Amino acid sequence: MAISTVLHQHFRAERAISGDGSTYWVVVNESFELHIEACAYLAGLRGADRAYNTERTYAGRIALYLSYCAANGVDWTRPSLAQLMAMMRWLVDEPLPSRGRRPDPVPRFRSKGTANAIMGTVGEFLSWCALQGWVPASVVSQLVQPKFLRYTPPGFDPGEDGQHRTVQSRRIKYRVAVPGYEWLSDEQIAKVIGCTTHARDRFLVSLLAVTGMRIGEALGLRREDMHFLPDSSSLGCRIEGPHVHVRRRLNSNGAYAKSRQSRWIPVEAETVALYSDYRYERDEIPEAAGCDMVFVNLFRAPLGEPMKYASTYELFRRLAKRAGFAARPHMFRHSAITRWVRSGVPRDVAQNMAGHASPQSMDPYTHATDQDKRDAVEMVAAKRKEASA
Repeated sequence: MAISTVLHQHFRAERAISGDGSTYWVVVNESFELHIEACAYLAGLRGADRAYNTERTYAGRIALYLSYCAANGVDWTRPSLAQLMAMMRWLVDEPLPSRGRRPDPVPRFRSKGTANAIMGTVGEFLSWCALQGWVPASVVSQLVQPKFLRYTPPGFDPGEDGQHRTVQSRRIKYRVAVPGYEWLSDEQIAKVIGCTTHARDRFLVSLLAVTGMRIGEALGLRREDMHFLPDSSSLGCRIEGPHVHVRRRLNSNGAYAKSRQSRWIPVEAETVALYSDYRYERDEIPEAAGCDMVFVNLFRAPLGEPMKYASTYELFRRLAKRAGFAARPHMFRHSAITRWVRSGVPRDVAQNMAGHASPQSMDPYTHATDQDKRDAVEMVAAKRKEASA
């Protein structure tokens, strides 16, 4: 079993590679001994067909919890409410480790939202362990409290007598403002594309902006997924027009499609042209010829290998610095979906292209722009003037 390190603490998450080449996540201590309960929980996530990246994230959070308990003399199977609340405070008060060999010039801290996510995973882990008899039920019961819903979300059934309005709510949780989705205007997207220096990067940014793909879905694309001919029947595909297929599969670079359902997304002629430019650039690198992945390393070692998350995020960090504003990969996804909704694309169509399982996932994309607000004020002012004339 080959292992690669992710976290450096008393316990850490590790990516394990089995003899058949499949990968999964485990939690080990400094002696590389498996934490049996944590590994069993992660195996349960795999059995429930949870996303690969979810398993990776949860492994790191559980390792962090176990490390905190070990460092502070807390029995991880029997934490008190006070001890869990102390960990929640520690999560936001403790500076994050430096990202390089040198200390960060400005200390970095976790946000309260991140702390909530970590403690939510800890709660799920403890609840699962309680079902196995490893954690007392009293530990789990202290994690929740009854809450009466004065305002219910769309589609919620409160019951004839309102009996469903009382739900179990997490007790250990920061109150945080809902930030909303960050998205980019057409002008900002064009500026980021203009900041690219390679055909590969230009195609990647444009593809995210047009298709609304998640970055993991884009990095997981294979050349067989790119159906950019007017007629793809020769490829065994009956879909007309240029399009790209998004399929959930494990890849050597760790890229993973979140949605269980495969889908296809149409693309524009400009996207096809950008792909052609990229293919010419890629063909100049002999090492890339044998790789079936679409996005590969062309400018630094290992040449021809699939691009990974870390190098991709570094690329977008450089592009954002050149453009002068934040331009993270997920912002291009939000921009595409926002554009669909604002252009009158039916919600079910936009939901399908976005790969959302729930219709409610589309609700945040109905936000108002600055111009919408300005137009609303000016419209009311004009009507007031007209009424007083």
